[in-house]
Amino acid sequence: MEFEDGEMDTVVPTNLIIATGSRPRVLPGLEPDGKFIMSSDEALRMDELPASLIIVGGGVIGLEWASMLNDFGVDITVVEAAAHVLPAEDEDVAKEMQRLLSKRGVRFLTGATVLTETYNTDQEGIQIDVQLGDDKQETLRAEKMLVSVGRQANVENIGLENTDIKLERGFIAVNKQLQTGEGHIYAIGDCIGGLQLAHAASHEGILAVDHLAGETVHAVESHRIPRCVYTRPEAASIGFTEREAKERGYDIKTGKFPFSAIGKSLIHGSRDGFVKVIADAKTNDILGVHMIGTHVTELIAEASLAQMLDATPWEVGQTIHPHPSLSEIMGEAMLAVDGKAIGM
Repeated sequence: MEFEDGEMDTVVPTNLIIATGSRPRVLPGLEPDGKFIMSSDEALRMDELPASLIIVGGGVIGLEWASMLNDFGVDITVVEAAAHVLPAEDEDVAKEMQRLLSKRGVRFLTGATVLTETYNTDQEGIQIDVQLGDDKQETLRAEKMLVSVGRQANVENIGLENTDIKLERGFIAVNKQLQTGEGHIYAIGDCIGGLQLAHAASHEGILAVDHLAGETVHAVESHRIPRCVYTRPEAASIGFTEREAKERGYDIKTGKFPFSAIGKSLIHGSRDGFVKVIADAKTNDILGVHMIGTHVTELIAEASLAQMLDATPWEVGQTIHPHPSLSEIMGEAMLAVDGKAIGM
């Protein structure tokens, strides 16, 4: 530790929590250059808006920038290598998000790969070729490019090489109590991978402190952490997607209810979106809740509580939701799992 007068001192703690966070992952050949290519960090420091922008990566961060800059009048093209945007989310939500953003003028190229070796610039902006399928290419031009292909942990130059702490896929490896290979050293947040979300890191910090204080802690599984996408419209989810549930061998039943049947949604000026519930057909446990629409990042908390308490769709559906409110859609979607929704 260095003091203002330049003197150094060594601090030897009994316990230590590493929370060094992450930074945007760099795509080789498309490194940020301060002029044409940006990561989300450089995008935050823009002095003026570009007329047009290519966004490489259709995940959460890429779509949040696409939605906001589209609102500001920027011509947006999103290039995503996966078959659909938001590849970690339920496909119904992802398809609806792409449909609604496309309706606003955002262009999407999915199942597409940027050919970094074709990248070049001139006084008008940038140009790059995109591979579409096996035998088709398209040349894209824009004023700037935003590369949003995930984040990597900040684990360099913090002395890990002097410890028994291990890295897995570039992230610090921890056990369920968030301890590293050194029992007195814990790690939390983006630097351990998993869901790189502020509320996940905050909860992990609490668990780590509780454990080092001698408390009994129960690690939260990643599928019990709510995920939010701050686009227009918003998206939010918790639990397994329909595909994940099936891959894990669950016999599922689903319910879906549209915001177009919720009066408060119409008052807010939007009828787009829905809530989708996935349940275990054998036990009735809620396996996943997926939303897209007005203020769903607020509504997801009820689904998080329901999963925490191992509630069934019937129990949430029998909960009295105020009218008019957006929360009514939670009750209706839960009842829809068994075909008992009454609001339409």
